This record gives sequence, C-alpha cells and structure tokens, in this order.
Amino acid sequence: MRIRSVGHALFAGTMVVLGILGLFKGDFTPVWAPVPKGVPARELLVWLCACVSLASGIGLLFRRSAAIAARALFALLLLWWLLFRLPDIFRAPASQDSWSGAAETAVIVAAVWVLYAWFATEWDRRHLGFATGGHGQRGARVFYGLAQIPFGLAHFTYLNETVSLVPAWLPAHLFWAYFFGCTFLAAGVAILIGVYARLAAALSAVQLGLFTFLVWVPILAAGSKSAFQWSEAILSWALTSGAWVVADSYRDLPWLAVNRR
Repeated sequence: MRIRSVGHALFAGTMVVLGILGLFKGDFTPVWAPVPKGVPARELLVWLCACVSLASGIGLLFRRSAAIAARALFALLLLWWLLFRLPDIFRAPASQDSWSGAAETAVIVAAVWVLYAWFATEWDRRHLGFATGGHGQRGARVFYGLAQIPFGLAHFTYLNETVSLVPAWLPAHLFWAYFFGCTFLAAGVAILIGVYARLAAALSAVQLGLFTFLVWVPILAAGSKSAFQWSEAILSWALTSGAWVVADSYRDLPWLAVNRR
C-alpha cells in the first residue's frame, strides 16, 4: 500500500464509501450532486460516478495504481466542476447557493489535485507539468482558498439557518455563527496570500470536522430519516477529508510561514 498521510487514507476511504453508496442507491452521492434531470444519459452518469469513486478510492491506496487513480479522478471532478458547478455562477451570480455549490466541489477537486501532484509519474510530469509537483500543489491550494470565501459568506447570508444548527448546549449561538463565518473568510485570504497558510488550512479542516461531528452526527444519531440531513452529513464528511488532504500538503512549511504559498 502507499499511504502518504492520514488525510490521504481518509479521503481514499471516503471515496470508496461514496462509490458503494452510489451503487447501492442507484443515484448520485452528495459529492456528485445535483445533476439536472434533463441531462442526457443521466442514469449512465450515476453508475460512472459511483464506479469511478469506488475504483479510484481503492486505487489511491496502492503504489502501482495511485497515479492512475488520482489522474482519472482529478480529470473527472474538474470536468464535473466546469460543466455542472461553474455554469450555475454565470446563471445566478447573486445566488449564494451557486457559489456554495461551486465551493463544495472545489474542495474535493483541490484534494484530488494535491494527490495527483504527489503521485504523478514521469509521464505526468513531462506532459502535464503545470498540474504536478509544486505547481500542482499551488493550484490546488488556490482552489481550496477560494472555496473558503463562499463558505464564510454563507454564514451571513443564511444567518438564521446557521444559528439554528449551533448545538443547543453552546451559549451565544449568534456569536458562533458570526465567528465561524469570519474564520472561514480569514482562512481563505491567508491561504491565497500565503500568510500563515499552513495554520489556516489546518484550522479550516478542523472547522469542517467540528461541523460534521457537532452538528450532523448528533442529528443522525437522534434517528433522523431526512434525506437532506443525511446528504448534508455525508457531504460535510467528504469536505472534511478533502480539507485534511490540502492541509497535509503544507507539512514541509513552518506553521507561521509568511509569503509562502
């Protein structure tokens, strides 16, 4: 096996689970949704995404297949983002949902991009050098940093909804909604300009993890049968594992490095 980091292992495992879930449900999992009903060969796309998730998740764990798996998953996810997420921004640029949806997929793309940069073969470095090595990692970090901006703004756009999700045992619900909105924005800026970028990436991953375990896990544990809540919980975990991979890409930098992207 070829495990580069804890984040790598968790992300690969997440893709395996998403693949199995997609095959079992016969529908798009949260990472690949939503896809308009009128898209040609939609049912075929469901199976393609499930099979790619499962195969690439397994492939990422083994030395001989890691590069191929990362390349295939990166290509498909980037194409998915361009075809199904980016157009939403042009169709409804004032909609927070358009930006948040694009940001969610961007986090997953960034994680796979980091893995591709790590596992690239000589062929990849020769023909796709702009997407591998240091260039690839920098591109992935920009993608990830930009994604934090809509995450932060969503806390203010949907303030009441955000406040309602704060665990009941925490005091000052409004404060936490504002606080985490600001921290996502700060993390995005720090990553983009290279000031304390490693710390910012790690803390943003922690924030996503806290949201998963403090908000969605208790809701599901209480016996929720809401398809929306289950979908959001799965997506939240996928984003956490993706953020962890991006944070791992900074391991060679000091925690408080300045002007180092």
